[in-house]
Amino acid sequence: MTGYLEGKNIVVTGAGNGIGRAIAKGCAAAGANVVVADYGVALDGSDPTSEVADAVAAEITAAGGTAVALASDISTMEGGAAAVQAAVDAWGSIDGAVCVAGILRERMIFNMTEEEFDDVIRVHLKGHFTVYKHASAVMRKQETGGSLVGITSGAFTGSTSQCNYSAAKGGIISLTKSAALALKRYGVNANCIAPSAKTRMSENVPFEIEAGAPEDVAPLAVYLLSDAARDITAQVYTVVGPRISVWAQFGELRSMYAPDSSWTPEGIEEALPRTVGFEEHPTMALLAQQAAQRQVAQGSS
Repeated sequence: MTGYLEGKNIVVTGAGNGIGRAIAKGCAAAGANVVVADYGVALDGSDPTSEVADAVAAEITAAGGTAVALASDISTMEGGAAAVQAAVDAWGSIDGAVCVAGILRERMIFNMTEEEFDDVIRVHLKGHFTVYKHASAVMRKQETGGSLVGITSGAFTGSTSQCNYSAAKGGIISLTKSAALALKRYGVNANCIAPSAKTRMSENVPFEIEAGAPEDVAPLAVYLLSDAARDITAQVYTVVGPRISVWAQFGELRSMYAPDSSWTPEGIEEALPRTVGFEEHPTMALLAQQAAQRQVAQGSS
């Protein structure tokens, strides 16, 4: 990736660990100047420290790259602005931003507290907005435009014990697509990556998932930040090890029409199963399999 982002100024949030760290180092190896932004918190959002950001910036510098560290809480407007301003202050512009920062507070929906829900939404979803807002305000005035990369997850389709996380990740997709539509005229593209990698966050997933390494995600992030991908926007890509997949754009699949211009519940009951029907959620089969295994285990105990 040497030289692929030569001279570009990139902000990476959540860059102190895991996928964020891999992307920050990948951008630097590709020639970018990198703001390593990480509040340095534990998985639950506690105990902030600048040590992780400082450590990654030091790694990049030791390898011959250019980086500055910032312990910035991007869940606040001030924190998002500070991350963007760090690039502008250091190098005069911002060419790209990758939003990786996040926390987990896992609990079944009937047990989840308001605080647990709000905190995850605040860090993941609002943390994207604060960076997107301030980065795009600068990028739209630059002749060179810029690139925004959001980090979502396949969990946006639903998760048994992470309704807050799933809601945030779904929101990130909608936010990023909205940014893509609004900023196209200014030469700014916006895309999402839905990575599946073995990190400290993925250790708590309630069932086995296909996962690669954090370093597998970096090449796609670098590509989406580059001039070569400037015409690619409003996309969601999955990265799992050597596999990269694109998600379909959302749209209606099938429709049915009332025979007398309006529906009754009884009419819907008769017509819907044979016309519109429903789409099976891909995780439902896995949940059914787990339930069957529990029954077998209980019967043998």
